[in-house]
Amino acid sequence: MLETVEQETGATPEWSVIWLHGLGADGHDFAPIVPELVRPHWPAIRFVFPNAPKRPVSVNNGMPMRAWYDIVSLDFRSRADAAGVAESVAQVEALIAREQARGLPLERILLAGFSQGGAITLSVGLQRRQPLAGLVALSTYLPEVDAAAAQLVEGATAQPVFMAHGSGDPVIPLQVAEHSLQVLKGLGFAVEWHRYPMAHQVCAEEIQALGDWLQARFAQR
Repeated sequence: MLETVEQETGATPEWSVIWLHGLGADGHDFAPIVPELVRPHWPAIRFVFPNAPKRPVSVNNGMPMRAWYDIVSLDFRSRADAAGVAESVAQVEALIAREQARGLPLERILLAGFSQGGAITLSVGLQRRQPLAGLVALSTYLPEVDAAAAQLVEGATAQPVFMAHGSGDPVIPLQVAEHSLQVLKGLGFAVEWHRYPMAHQVCAEEIQALGDWLQARFAQR
């Protein structure tokens, strides 16, 4: 089981959000977003921020860092190490199973991620026969976009997706994210898409929009 940083907004969490960090960060990276995101009338939520394993990253001269997969090329169609993606998908599935064991049904578990973490979020989502409450993909892309249709399983498209990206992102170009968006829509996912005048980051307007989207999920249960 991956090490995690956890925050609970109430004594008995009714929902869980598993949030995956980006390349080189750790589970503490997005913990400060909780007070900015959470609204007073929301149900109690457990935020789970796992640490990715440390591994050598090829494009960074093999330097070990926390990464959900190795980046083996600069071509976004083939840059993700498929074995690393599969390993991380399995590790995230173990975290989802742990939330179930803690008493939360799948329809009250959300999976979120930024950059590399968002790529794993989308990979997990494609392969889930039992849908989660939703997927949040920030500043990210489908890591194996050409294999997405083959990876898609029945039931996966029931998961709503929130996707947001910066128009000036120098790490993952906007057109790469937009291509992933079109692929997801073509597969049948309902995607709420937002674009902001920012780089590879998160902005206040994005947090507000994500809060609105989450509130709609809570209202459905």
